[in-house]
Amino acid sequence: MSDEKKILLVDDEIDILEFVSYNLEREGFKVYTAQNGKDAIRIAEKKNPDLIILDVMMPEMDGIITCEELRKIPSLKNTVIAFLTARGEDYSQIAGFEAGADDYITKPIRPKVLISRVKALLKRSTIIEDEEKTTTNTNNTITIGGITIDRERYMISVDEKEMILPRKEFELLSLLASKPGKVFTREEIYASVWGEQVVVGDRTIDVHIRKLREKIGENHIKTLKGIGYKFVD
Repeated sequence: MSDEKKILLVDDEIDILEFVSYNLEREGFKVYTAQNGKDAIRIAEKKNPDLIILDVMMPEMDGIITCEELRKIPSLKNTVIAFLTARGEDYSQIAGFEAGADDYITKPIRPKVLISRVKALLKRSTIIEDEEKTTTNTNNTITIGGITIDRERYMISVDEKEMILPRKEFELLSLLASKPGKVFTREEIYASVWGEQVVVGDRTIDVHIRKLREKIGENHIKTLKGIGYKFVD
């Protein structure tokens, strides 16, 4: 797997780029680097990486804005984005998930942990892509409660207004809407949307649910306190 996977590493600190690049290349990954958000977007559009590891704190265009811009590029809809951050969950992790990130990797970086996280993220991405390829046309669209979810185009429409959601928001909505009325526990959601090998913060689902409610309306996703969430028509 690794000899086919491309990773874009974005950080304004050269020593971080060199250190992380060295460890990823040892595992057989093809690594591209950028020192700012604008170069990252340019390289990502050209190279179409499987994974982008993105520093939060950068001059000119920070990682949050860069992530938001990357998520607007249709060709990168299946690209995994992980933030590299030394800051606390209250800012970096929550803001990162809101911007469309899939995960975060905390500094200081330990090589074995880094490689394990990267492989887990890429494995999860491959599973999702394989599922999309094998999904039949009859299962590509869900229409319920004025909302249409088009899995083939990775797009939804709410009262006939089309919009593109960040990847994890789309997968979360698709999961809940696949069985209206069923209560999905937080553990089921984590396993299905993020994968059991990917470690995310406790507030991750809450952030994504809040963002979904802002876009599709407050009444479609119900919270069962201490249990999980369900989609209602």
